[in-house]
Parts: sequence; structure tokens; C-alpha cells
Amino acid sequence: MGRPEGRRRASLRERAGYRFDRTLARSTGTLMGWLVITCLAVVVPVSTLLVWTDPGSPRSLSGRLTAAWRTSAETLRLGAVTGTPLRMTLAALLGLVALLCVSTLVGVITTGLADRMAELSRGRSTVLEQGHIVVLGWSDQAGTVVSELAAAQAPDRPRAIVLLADRDKTEMERALAARTGPGSGRTPVICRSGPASDPGVLTLVSPQTASTVLVLSSGEPGADAEVLRILLALRAVLGTGADGPPVLAAVREDRYHAPARLAAGPRGTVLRTDTVTARLIAQCVGRPGLSLVLRDLLDFAGSEFHVVDATPFQGGPFGAALLGYADSCVIGLLTADARTVLNPPADTLVEPGSHLIVLSRDEDSARPEDCEHLVDPSAVSTAAPPPEKASRLLLLGWNRRAPLVVGQLRRTARPGSVLDVVTDLAVPGPRAAEPLPATDPGPQHEPGQEPTWEPGREPMSGPSHGPEADAPAPPPLAVCFRSAPLSHPETLLGLDLSRYDGLVVLGPEPGAGPDRPDDWTLVTLLGLRLLEESTARELRVVAELTDDRNRPLAPVEPGSDVIVSGNLTGLLMAQITQNRHLAPVFNELFSADGSTVRLCPAGTYVRPGSEASFATVVAAARARGECAIGYRLHERRALSPDHGLRLNPHKAARHRWNSKDEVIVVSADPAGRSDPAPNRSRPVSAG
Repeated sequence: MGRPEGRRRASLRERAGYRFDRTLARSTGTLMGWLVITCLAVVVPVSTLLVWTDPGSPRSLSGRLTAAWRTSAETLRLGAVTGTPLRMTLAALLGLVALLCVSTLVGVITTGLADRMAELSRGRSTVLEQGHIVVLGWSDQAGTVVSELAAAQAPDRPRAIVLLADRDKTEMERALAARTGPGSGRTPVICRSGPASDPGVLTLVSPQTASTVLVLSSGEPGADAEVLRILLALRAVLGTGADGPPVLAAVREDRYHAPARLAAGPRGTVLRTDTVTARLIAQCVGRPGLSLVLRDLLDFAGSEFHVVDATPFQGGPFGAALLGYADSCVIGLLTADARTVLNPPADTLVEPGSHLIVLSRDEDSARPEDCEHLVDPSAVSTAAPPPEKASRLLLLGWNRRAPLVVGQLRRTARPGSVLDVVTDLAVPGPRAAEPLPATDPGPQHEPGQEPTWEPGREPMSGPSHGPEADAPAPPPLAVCFRSAPLSHPETLLGLDLSRYDGLVVLGPEPGAGPDRPDDWTLVTLLGLRLLEESTARELRVVAELTDDRNRPLAPVEPGSDVIVSGNLTGLLMAQITQNRHLAPVFNELFSADGSTVRLCPAGTYVRPGSEASFATVVAAARARGECAIGYRLHERRALSPDHGLRLNPHKAARHRWNSKDEVIVVSADPAGRSDPAPNRSRPVSAG
């Protein structure tokens, strides 16, 4: 039979290469034989050539052959013994045995060192630290947590930060080094690799001797279940007693909160990250610039919350402590029975054993100093604060936090407010009967359909009379849903945004499309920026991002807020790690009830155009039942990096106040509403 058509005949070089490859693949001995043949084929001819070209070499043939042998033997480390063929053979055999033994020994030592180095690079050795901080799991929050904890360390006695995650140790160290920068060089950061939910691996980081243990949620599907497994593994290692270190964990979904608290034990604190993010978004809708204030409060770059001794003010009213520090701002009390009370009435008695919650650079800088003499009563304004009216809001996009955002907006909205939701997805609630028009004065919904939606919402109730006494009271926020292709620029550019008091932009879930969630958000913000330029009207936008590196890219005005949920959670966890007493403080500040951080017009505290000290602002806020902690200057709100924010200024600092300046206060909701549900949900649980 002839060769099949189209089949090329192999060349001599290809056949020789193929046979050589097959010969090498047979065994190790064959490979060693080829190496010996190759060495002899190179060394012997070259040695002979060196001898024959050397003018000083012997003249006789035997002498030259002996010199060639000696040169080849020295090159191959076989010895240079000459004489009878038997002696030369024995010398060559001895050299080969010595070469084999030395090579084997070097190979064993090299392999052992390589295995040991690989073991160390995988992070499998036990940590022998005392009082260190243990971080379990890996997520986008890991860099923020480690960098903030490093910034909060005392320079003279830094505590080691030990991170355990099921990732490559080198990758974690490289990522943390890029995130923390050179400022954390004094704080040892130790990485260990392995599943944190394995009790055997968990012992590598010595949680028994740690000062605090943090459990991070990866943000991937099933991350909350993994947090539960890590907490259970930690419980198996530490036991069920109350002698272990405090545990701080984070979960996304509310249904995992109660099991996580149970697994965390009596000293555990569990954050609900989605709830915290949703509440912050809802708060920022009506308070532009609030995200900048909270970010400044949560990081360790400037002033942060501390708990200090209240002995100098014991037996006196709480209002006296508000002007009792020159370089710190008092916001609440930690009572003797460990209850946290923010913004209590000014006549509240400071009992023995109580502590003050202050905003200060550090605990040592909070020194008592009477500042009553700095107050200028003539500069205090008598104007009433402007009433908060009903608003119309627009929400663009939808993700898993969107129902929580809608629920929080409903709880904080004034009666008569309207929320329009436009999403690419199927409408998750009551639809509007008409597409979003260019001019639409009020909410639209299908006839006979309730224009609100929230699973499990209890209807608002109140006293009523007449034949419709059983009908539920109208909700304070009417929610209408519309489906529209937001990915098309013409859809966004066709909206009339002049009738909206605020906009919320939520990106899609990761993995919901080919692009990253922040890409969609940035494109949407660009479209809104075009609308701002075309209408010459500044929009109050609250945008949610998933990556903090995209924050500088967000094309928004200074009056808008950009919220990075992972970064917010990392900052919050770092603060609570430093002081567990701050958990209920942030619990109330981030909730829709109780006292929260608000930005109010400066004209309601001091007369516009007057020059007054910050102590005057604090006294005016005290008279209104509030705690002033700073202000925002209108003329500097467009200038980075602080955008006009001044948190915890000195009480003697003077400023000529503008009617558009804002005072940052901790105060209760002016409407005085409370949650109708008996069990109020909280973003932070102190366990």
C-alpha cells in the first residue's frame, strides 16, 4: 500500500529527533547515559585540541595522550592519576562514585530546603504572638481593615495583625502591601494560608492569645454560610466560655444575623453589611455630604470616637460637659450599667461610674477645659429651622440591597413623598401606568393598585373614625416601579430630572452581566452629569460603588455622595475592633431611629454674617437639644480633599458664618417618628 495522499514524508532530522525523544523517555539510566556520552563527546576532543596546540606539551604521542587524559579527568572531576590502565580505570571509577555521592547529597539538601521554603511561603507555621489581632477570611474589606488597624496602633507598642485566608500567602502579602503603603511599616502583618473554617488550620493563628478576632465576609455567593462555619470552628477552638477574645463578624443577609450571633458567643458582635449600606444610602439622600462626614468619623486619619472618664463632670448636668473640652466634642454617655445614650437631654445627671463618649484625636487629647467664656450670646440665631417637606426621589438600578434601601426611605420619608424606581429588570413591585414623562407632577400607578411595595410591611395604624375606620393609613412614601432599558443612553437622557429632589444610583449584582458593576454605575453617572450641564441644575446624587479605587473616577458634583459598601464595612469593623463600646454608638448613628448625624443650615444656630466661635455654635445646638461636632464651609465644598469639612474644631476657632454653611450635629429625628414594629432592626449588635 502506498502512502495516503496528503501525508508528508518525515525528514531525517525529524525521525532522528523523534527517536532521541523516545530514548530519553525510557528511564533515568538512559538519560544519564546520554549525558555521559555528551560530556565525553565535548570534553575529550576539546582537551586533546588544547594539548596538541600547547607549545609546552610533550613531544611524544604517549605523553600527549597522557596530558589529554589528565585535562579531561580534571574537567570531569575524575582525578588525574596516570600510570597503568588499571590505575586510571580505578581512579575514574572512584571519581564517578564521589561525583554521584556529592551530587546526591547536594540534591537532597536542595530539595529539603526548597520544600521548607515552599512550606514557609504557604504560611503553615504556627503564630506565637500575644495580644495580636486575628483577621479570618479574605474580601475587598481586608486591605481597609488592615490599613486602618495599622494606623490606629501605638507607635511604641504596635500589635501584630495576623490574617488567615484560603489564598496564596504571597498574593495576600502583595495585595496588603499595595493597600496599606509604607505607613504601616511598624505594624507586623503576618499572613497564613488555609481554610479558616478548619479548626486544625485555625490553630495556626493562635486565637486563644489574640486580643480581638475579626471574621470577614467574602462577598461571594454563600459567603454568609462560610462566616457561620468560621465562627463555629472558632468556637470549637476557643470553647464556649466567656474568657475568649471578643469576636467581630460581618454578614450580608439578615437571615444569617441571628445564627451568626449565636455562633459568635457572648462576646461577639455581628454587623449586617447590607443593612448598614442601605441605611447610609437612605440617610444621604436627604443630607448631601453625609457620606464624607461619616467616612471622616470612621477612619483613623483625624478625630474619631473615644470613651473617656467623666469624673470631672460627675454630679452635674450633661449639658455642662458639651463645653467642658476645648479640643473634643461630647456626644453621649456610657452609663455605669454599660448603657450607651447618645445626645441625652442637657439636664441629664452624669452619675458616678459613667463615661463620656467624645469625638477627639485620641484619648489623651481629651482634657477638661471650661469654654463657656468663649460663647457670644449676641451671635446666637433665633430663627426656627426650616421644616422638612415631602420630597420626590428617583432610584436607578436594582440589586439585592435595593429592597432595604426602599424600606429605609419609607421609614425616613415625610408624608406625601414619592419614590420612582426605574430598572432594567422585571418590575419587582407596582408599576406605573404610563412611561416616565417629561413633566409629571405626581406619582402614577395603575388604578386600584397600592403604589407601594415591601414584603412583610405592617400597615401604619392610628386613630380613625367613620365608615372607613378599618382602612390602613396612607404610607408616607409612595413607591412606583418602571421598567426601562437604562443601558441605552437615550433612556437616561430622555428623563426630566428637574422635578426630583434626589437620585439614587445602584449598580447591578456582580456576575449579572459581562461588565463589572461599577462600570454600569460610572456610565450612568456620566449620563447624569450631561443632564446637569444641559439643564444648569445641580443634582443631589447618591451612588453606590463596590470598589474604592473607582471613587475618584465617579463624575459627580461636590454635593453628591459616593458610597463604597465594602470600604464602609471595613472602616466600621476597624473602629469597633479598637473599642467594643463603640458598637452601640454606630448602631444608633446608622439607624433610622434615635440620634443620627445631620447637616443643618448654619443660620439656625448663628446669625448669618456674624463672626463667632465654634463654642457659640455648640451652645446654640445645646439649646436645641443637639450636640454639634463640626461644620462644612460652603465656599470650600468643591475643594478636595476635605470638601470644606471641619470635624472637631477647637472651641475658640472663629469663623464668619454664611447662610449656606452647614453645622454637623448629632440629633434626633425632628419629626420624632419611631419604628412601628416592636423589634427594631439594628445594623450593629453588641452581643
